[in-house]
Amino acid sequence: MPRTVSSLQGDTVDRLCQRHYGRTDLVVQVLTHNPGLCALGPRLPSATPVVLPDIASPSPTPRVIELWR
Repeated sequence: MPRTVSSLQGDTVDRLCQRHYGRTDLVVQVLTHNPGLCALGPRLPSATPVVLPDIASPSPTPRVIELWR
């Protein structure tokens, strides 16, 4: 279920994504769920409501590096 958060002074969408999801590659999904957010500029006004969609977290695939064969 999507949740709504309020931006802090000087927040960017990238910073909101990092704070709530722990990563910044979800900016496009957040902007899609918030039409008109881009019109506010790169730094959001304080207390701007932003809808954060539910994102299915992919299971991390361990990367195996072989140094010697």
